Amino acid sequence: IRDSSVTGVQTCALPISYDAIASYTFGSAASSYTFSSIAASWTDLILIGNWAQDSGTVREMAIRLNGDTGTNYSITELYGNGTSAASYRRSNQTYLDICVNSPAVTKWNVNIVNLQNYSNSTTYKTILSRHSSVDSEAEALVGLWRSTSAITSIQLLFEGAVNFMAGTTFTLYGVKSA
Repeated sequence: IRDSSVTGVQTCALPISYDAIASYTFGSAASSYTFSSIAASWTDLILIGNWAQDSGTVREMAIRLNGDTGTNYSITELYGNGTSAASYRRSNQTYLDICVNSPAVTKWNVNIVNLQNYSNSTTYKTILSRHSSVDSEAEALVGLWRSTSAITSIQLLFEGAVNFMAGTTFTLYGVKSA
């Protein structure tokens, strides 16, 4: 975009649009949900979640791509709580953590997950996740799925045998670059 009102100065904005692909709200507690049949129509995907765990021991929230249960996932995490900060790394996991330090059970969380170049069939997939919750830590995670397959499904699940609370909502967006 050019601003002709200012002589000699040009501004530029990237023409990016977001398309809502699908949204799901849990009507009752359940252990997982899968967005499936994801078309290769966009450059990137964004997953936004507003979720809580309904009971049990606090567990990591994760995604699994294309049903892959092999040890093909790795993450690096940075987190802090306003007083201290730390980081760690996990390799050869059977899922990709998108929230490691969740708060107490039944507390609401927000996740924003970017899946870069999800339909590219020549590179491994990079995933960026940001997580926060009231009275808890803020996290940033970068993940890698060691597969060149285009992402066609995203399963949301917990590391352990716990459920998402009723009212949990996940929305999947496609990012189109003009």
